[in-house]
Amino acid sequence: MKFVFTDKKVDLPDAIHRYAEKKVGKLDRFFKEDATANITFSVEKERNNKVEITIRSSGTIFRVSESTSDMHASIDAAVTTLERQIRKNKTRLEKRLRQGAFERTVDVGEQSSFAPDEPEEGEYHIVRSKTFPLKPMTREEAILQMNLLGHSFFAFRDEESDGAFAVVYRRYDGDYGIIEDAQ
Repeated sequence: MKFVFTDKKVDLPDAIHRYAEKKVGKLDRFFKEDATANITFSVEKERNNKVEITIRSSGTIFRVSESTSDMHASIDAAVTTLERQIRKNKTRLEKRLRQGAFERTVDVGEQSSFAPDEPEEGEYHIVRSKTFPLKPMTREEAILQMNLLGHSFFAFRDEESDGAFAVVYRRYDGDYGIIEDAQ
């Protein structure tokens, strides 16, 4: 697994990067050789240490963000959450993960810090379906419409991209993002 570290508004010692590489490296058994782990460290308001881990492997993206008062604890929590996500969806992910990823023998001296297996969810159930015309509009109009509806996302045809399908969404930090069709 290839590692890319980013420190946002914080200067961390190399020991933290090595610790994160060691912990996230334990997840390497799940991924094929092409996996890349982007690990971003930052300090939020009131000295909360935030760790964001994004792993890209075989066209699948795994992302988790954890924030605690200690950077080591944030790394541990993020790795535990990632493994929980993988185990929870292991049937759906089998074709994208490394063969034998879930078959593991534990050495006598090795003790896992990971959470136990959670029961896997069944099928996804769509409980509601809506149909509506996608109107061509500007991005600003789409954000306004989204806010007026009180939604966290809004699908529309982007006038700035010749009517291509797009989705605007509200980010956790209060800003906005856009997902565009790549055609």
